[in-house]
Amino acid sequence: MEDRKIRVAITHGDTNGIGYELIFKTFEDPAMFDLCTPVIYGSPKVATYHSKALNIQANFSIVANAGDAQDGRLNMLAAFEDDVKVEFGKPSEESGMAALKAVDRALEDYSKGLVDVIVTAPVENNEVFRFSGQPLYIADHLVTGVPSKGSMSVLCGERLRVALATRNLPLRQVADSLSLEFVNDTVKSLHHTLRRDFLITNPRIAVLALNPKAGDDGIIGSEENELLKPVISSLVEEGIQVYGPYPADTFFDEGFHGSFDVVLAMYYDQGMMPFRMIEGEDGVQFESYMPVVCTSPTDGVRFDIAGTGNANPSSMRHAVYLAVDIFRNRKFYDESYSNPLKKLYKERRDESEKVRFAVPKPREDVKH
Repeated sequence: MEDRKIRVAITHGDTNGIGYELIFKTFEDPAMFDLCTPVIYGSPKVATYHSKALNIQANFSIVANAGDAQDGRLNMLAAFEDDVKVEFGKPSEESGMAALKAVDRALEDYSKGLVDVIVTAPVENNEVFRFSGQPLYIADHLVTGVPSKGSMSVLCGERLRVALATRNLPLRQVADSLSLEFVNDTVKSLHHTLRRDFLITNPRIAVLALNPKAGDDGIIGSEENELLKPVISSLVEEGIQVYGPYPADTFFDEGFHGSFDVVLAMYYDQGMMPFRMIEGEDGVQFESYMPVVCTSPTDGVRFDIAGTGNANPSSMRHAVYLAVDIFRNRKFYDESYSNPLKKLYKERRDESEKVRFAVPKPREDVKH
């Protein structure tokens, strides 16, 4: 790669939401331009409308090609030529499609090597615009010759990381989607992500139980005994530090999450709810195990405050930080492991940790 600042493609999100407000507020800080060269994929007309409506001074330069993006300024690339009607706070098919057109153009430029990472402003599935979500959309439409199979969402904050084993499934389908092979591959992918994307040499992974009380030794459910525990034992034998399965309520309530580098939740609410409670508005969603580094703020499209000027840019700012950090980490990791030194010893797991992270067994004197 040529010697230049990291180019961050930023898609504008749903044009009736808070996307442009997040972007403009994020780059009000001049220090952001020392970190990267931003390229907004959207509409200059819509951007100008948002800027005037929000009374935000947004100085951006229009470029015809991402390769023409200049350092030290906010670059704007027209992802489409169509006019878009802006109605703050009102979801529409038009505003949702405008978001996806920006993603399409950003993915096209990524495949050409014109941008390095992608940060997506919010767009959501709703009653008038139904789609699979940006992470799956990007995984399905990314053309690089490298498969994106096995990608998963990892929620990242200052105090907590949570990976989601399944995506937006009805609860009754979650158990059916899990298998020995699936859980095994998911944990291995997560382990690799922590090593390569976060440069954690020997990561600790906590696995949450599917059922309440971790199945209560088979009384409430069998998935823990028949599925999760066997996979965890097998992975431990391979040298991966994975522990559990833990009951989700006591795990977070008693602060066990502070002892791990990531927590693997079985379904969306199980991971997202405690993450939001602990991290608040600073969280970032990262799509792991994809060729492109892709992050997004966890705030959502926030139609309820769109156009009011009250959106908090903290999550978007952290999304840019994380995308740049992971891009650098991957480069360092790949260079470091392209010709590694021969290992002279076998790393062993500290046996005392089996006790430290052991799952508490139910008391025998308590009747169920």
